[in-house]
Amino acid sequence: MTLDEFKRLADAGDSPAEGMCALLKALWLDAQGDWDGAHRLAQESPGVDGSWVHAYLHRKEGDAGNALYWYERAGRGYCGGSLQEEWGQIARSLLGEASHGR
Repeated sequence: MTLDEFKRLADAGDSPAEGMCALLKALWLDAQGDWDGAHRLAQESPGVDGSWVHAYLHRKEGDAGNALYWYERAGRGYCGGSLQEEWGQIARSLLGEASHGR
């Protein structure tokens, strides 16, 4: 699945694709306005990708201190771009898209 396909799926509110990883489901839930559901999935996902999604969600929540903690766990600096841009960066990374030009 490409980033554009994932965005269309999230924008349409369609159910997440069968077999979609938990972190992509978290981003899908976030796009549906279900921050709590997205946060639950991020909390259950160990590793740097789970920490990145977790950081993004706390940044979106407005909890900069908590977000910074999770960015550090993810090995990333605090994101300075828009939330929408970061959502796309995370999704692109999780989808395995190497090109940011898509």
